[in-house]
Amino acid sequence: MNLHTAIFLFFAGALGGAINAVAGGGSFVSFPALLFTGVPAIPANATNTLALWVGTTASGGAYREKLNIGRRVMIPLVITSVIGGLAGAFLLIKTPAQTFLYVLPWLLLGATLLFAFSKHLTGRISAGITREASNKAVTVASIYELFVAVYGGYFGGGVGIMNLAMLAALGMTDIHAMNKLKVVLGGVINGVATIAFIAARTIVWPQAMVMTAGSILGGYSSAHFSQKLPQAWVKAFVILVGTAMTIYFFFLAYR
Repeated sequence: MNLHTAIFLFFAGALGGAINAVAGGGSFVSFPALLFTGVPAIPANATNTLALWVGTTASGGAYREKLNIGRRVMIPLVITSVIGGLAGAFLLIKTPAQTFLYVLPWLLLGATLLFAFSKHLTGRISAGITREASNKAVTVASIYELFVAVYGGYFGGGVGIMNLAMLAALGMTDIHAMNKLKVVLGGVINGVATIAFIAARTIVWPQAMVMTAGSILGGYSSAHFSQKLPQAWVKAFVILVGTAMTIYFFFLAYR
């Protein structure tokens, strides 16, 4: 890795970390950056997971406050997040590189659409749901979270939006509490996936270290300016990048 590549990845990590802190969707920038510098698809995905997980966790100090979520809800969701995150990471490790390249544009397309229509999705799901979560609701949410975690361990783009939709369906209406729990669950999913990627030696460490440093810087910096920057602009930028990346990888995979 030469100096120009290192600088490019550092700024890609910083931009990805900043976007994650403000609106989410940083993988649409950082993951393609790794691919464009010659990192193969599966190691790029694993390396990106590590970099943005560290950056998001480091910049999420505000979420260390005590969560007003009962153990009856929290424990099943965390357990299914661990199981699903490990399963998704194992699936990625065992997926042939060419197969992943064929699947990737569809994952990007789904994640982009999910991100673009997230407000409408969570609003429709949460309408009319009671505040108290029944045992049935917790069970259904845990099963849903298992599938979300498998997806997150395998790819991860849009996993935060999926978790917000699940929490809305569970009956949560406090967006701040939802975001706190979303960060916790996303951290668990990406954390266990990262451990699996490290154990499988899938991560490309020089690129990971540079991008992680950028992600931490971007996340911390944007935390101070996130309220001043119109989130609609950031969201539009993420959707634009996601659309461009989807078109590019469809062309690359099916040309």
